[in-house]
Amino acid sequence: MTIDRHVTPVGRQAVFDILLENSFDFLSPEYSDLFGRAGATPFQHPLWLAGLYLNLASRLGVEPMVIAVRWREDQRLAMILPLVRRRHGAIRVVEFADLGVSDYAAPVCEDAVFAQIVADPKVCKAIRTQLKPYDLLRIKKVGDRAPPLEKLFGGDRAPMDVSAHAVSLYEPIGQWQADNLGSSFEKELQKKRRQLNRVGEVRFECLQDAAQIADTFRAMQEYRNERFEGDLLQNPLYYGFYLDVALKGAASGFSRTYRLSVDGQAIGAIWGLCHRRQFLVLMGGFDLVTYKSQSIGALAFEDVAKDCIARQDLILDFTIGDESYKRRFGAQPSGLWMISAAATPPGKVAALLAKAPWAMKVARDFVNRQGGGATQPVGA
Repeated sequence: MTIDRHVTPVGRQAVFDILLENSFDFLSPEYSDLFGRAGATPFQHPLWLAGLYLNLASRLGVEPMVIAVRWREDQRLAMILPLVRRRHGAIRVVEFADLGVSDYAAPVCEDAVFAQIVADPKVCKAIRTQLKPYDLLRIKKVGDRAPPLEKLFGGDRAPMDVSAHAVSLYEPIGQWQADNLGSSFEKELQKKRRQLNRVGEVRFECLQDAAQIADTFRAMQEYRNERFEGDLLQNPLYYGFYLDVALKGAASGFSRTYRLSVDGQAIGAIWGLCHRRQFLVLMGGFDLVTYKSQSIGALAFEDVAKDCIARQDLILDFTIGDESYKRRFGAQPSGLWMISAAATPPGKVAALLAKAPWAMKVARDFVNRQGGGATQPVGA
């Protein structure tokens, strides 16, 4: 693949070259090697980012911005920053490659190399130069353990109003259930499972067959349609992205599609990603009309935990969201952060309004009273 390279000079004695490689091949061996060494998340996995840039960014009219930091001596990859630039009204915003589908942002880099990069002001300046022109840099969903991106971009770190939730997994399964579900909840699930078993032949399985995965995704889409307003799975563009990752990921072990069925008919599905002995739940869908009294969602999540433990996984990550059901499975919250750095006066205003919803409302009301057609500020 031809790579569009734009190099920002760092200095004759520099250790790194900073390049803008917007046609970067995320399926290349060099990126696979870097990802394997980096402390990144599944949302920077080669399959995920290749599909995001090809199937989403290009069709949504979002400009890719892939910053590559390479060792000058041999041009090996030292770090990749998968970014995009998009407009929110008149404001040019640089963000991590998220587009509403990724739950965690992280640089693709080894921790020691990241520390070396942020310790060099010239390298940090060269990276920020490659981002121009922009008004606001805004990186959401930065986890507690992620490298300090604010040092790289010269921005501020602020807590988000939503958490991630995860629970440790271990054997024996019965002990894990007792420790995390509690006796009362476990007894309730046993009762619901007996009720469901009386309906017909119940099966819970992790799918490998492409046709079965596609059928299960269609069922999940249908079950989510009436329940979740603005559900991305109802959008053909996003549906295609998710299904593509599910199919390719099943073959490589990157993703799992679980199906709960009665007499061969799918009544529920859970889909997620696998990464370093962790399973990350991304979405689920259940026939809560027909099986509203059987708690099939809770039964399916218990089955997911059992399967993960059997596979020697160490973490069941329910990812972003503060839904109460996650606590019932012993999941504990962890903080998420947003990094912001304004480059222009309009960017500073947008950053302020994004952090203060009341100020955004006042600004909009003022514009409406004046009868103007000003651009909407950047939302949170």
